[in-house]
Amino acid sequence: MEYDFRKKNIMGKNVVLIGTQWGDEGKGKIVDLLTRNVSGVVRFQGGHNAGHTLVVEGKKRVLHLIPSGILHEAVTCMIGNGVVLSLPDLFSEISEIQDSGVSISGRLFVSPNCALILPYHVELDKARERKLGKQKIGTTGRGIGPAYEDKISRRALLVRDLFDEPSFLERLELNLDYHNFVLEKYLECPPVSYGAAVDSTLPYRDKLEPMIKDIGRELSERRNRGESAIFEGAQGALLDIDHGTYPFVTSSNTNVGAISSGCGIGPRSLDYFLGITKAYTTRVGEGPFPTELFDAEGKHLAVAGNEFGSTTGRPRRCGWLDAHALKEVAQLNSLSGLCITKLDVLDGLEKILVCVDYKKSLNGNTEPVYDELPGWEGSVSGAKSMDDLPAEARNYLERIENLCGIKIDIVSTGPDRENTIILHNVFS
Repeated sequence: MEYDFRKKNIMGKNVVLIGTQWGDEGKGKIVDLLTRNVSGVVRFQGGHNAGHTLVVEGKKRVLHLIPSGILHEAVTCMIGNGVVLSLPDLFSEISEIQDSGVSISGRLFVSPNCALILPYHVELDKARERKLGKQKIGTTGRGIGPAYEDKISRRALLVRDLFDEPSFLERLELNLDYHNFVLEKYLECPPVSYGAAVDSTLPYRDKLEPMIKDIGRELSERRNRGESAIFEGAQGALLDIDHGTYPFVTSSNTNVGAISSGCGIGPRSLDYFLGITKAYTTRVGEGPFPTELFDAEGKHLAVAGNEFGSTTGRPRRCGWLDAHALKEVAQLNSLSGLCITKLDVLDGLEKILVCVDYKKSLNGNTEPVYDELPGWEGSVSGAKSMDDLPAEARNYLERIENLCGIKIDIVSTGPDRENTIILHNVFS
C-alpha cells in the first residue's frame, strides 16, 4: 500500500532571517530573541566579515562566525558550506564565548565543505584595496573575497582537506606560489610564508574534527523529527553579489536563494522569511546611498543609533528609510513579514522622511522622492506593545507596511532582547 507522507504532519518549521538593507540591521538580536523556539541556528554564507551584536541583560557580545543562537544552552549552531572559514578567528571566538561562561561542547558543527581563508587571502584583500585608492570597494580586509575567488576557481582548500595532510600541504604550496606571484609582482607587497599558512590551519585540525558534520543531512533529520531551525543571513540583501549595488557588494549571495546551496537543503524546507529592516538606513564602506544624510538629522541618527561597524569599527553612513528598495528586496526574497529595528533612534525628530521612489535629475543623478511624516515627542525606548507607542510612531510603521505590501511582525524598541514588540509569532 502506498504511504501518504502528507498525513505525517510532524515537520519542524524553518524560519529565515535576512537583512533587507546594507547589513547592520540588528539581525543578531532578533535571531537571539527567536532562538527560544528552535533547536538549531544556521549560517549559510559570508565569513568573519559579518558582525552580529547581542545585548542580553545589559551585557554586549559581538559574534562574527558563530551563529547568534549560541547563548541558548540547548540550541545547536551550524556553519554551512557556503561560509568561508578562518580557523584562527573561529577558535578565538570560541575561546571568548567559553571564557564568558557559555559552553559550546557538542553544540557547534561545521560543514566539511567550508572553504578555508588563508593568510594570503587577507594580504591580497588589503593590498588590492590600497592599490584601488579612491576606487576601493570598502571591504573589511579579512580575505573574504579572495577566498571566494579561490572557491570559484576550484583551487580552494576545504575543511575536509585538512585530514589528508600530504595532499593538503602540496596544494597549499601550489596556491602560495600562485598568490605570492600576484602579491610581489603586481601588488608590490611582501610574500606570505609557507609557515604562516601552515600555522593558520593544521594546528586547529584536531580541535575541529569533532565539530565536522554533514549540515544538510543534519537539518533534514531534525526537520523530520519535528524540530525547527533559524537560518541566519549575514550582511544584507543590497550587498548581494548578483542583486546588490555591484561592484560595491560582498562576495557571496546574501539573499534567501543562497540557503539551499549554502547548507544543503531544498527550498521547500524553508517555511517563513522574515526581513530585518532598520527604521532608517545605514551603510558601511563605499557605494551608492540615495537617501544618505549629511546634515543635523544624519548626525542625530549616527549618534543616537551608535552607528559604528561591529566588525570594523568604521562609522556608518546614515539616511532615511528607502521603502522603494525595501519593496524590491521583499519581492526578491518572497518575504513573509518584516521586523523593524531601532525605532527608538527616531525619537525626538520633528519630521521623518521615507523614500517612495527615485527620479533622474538634470545632471543624470538619481534623486529620491520622499513622503514626509510627523515625528514624535518622548521616547519609544523599551516599549513592549503597540499601545505604548505614540500615534505618530504607529502611523510611521503603518506607512512602511502600505508602501512595501508586507506586514510588520516584530518591532524592536531598544538593544536588549526584552525591548521588543511581538505582533505575530513567526513559528505559529
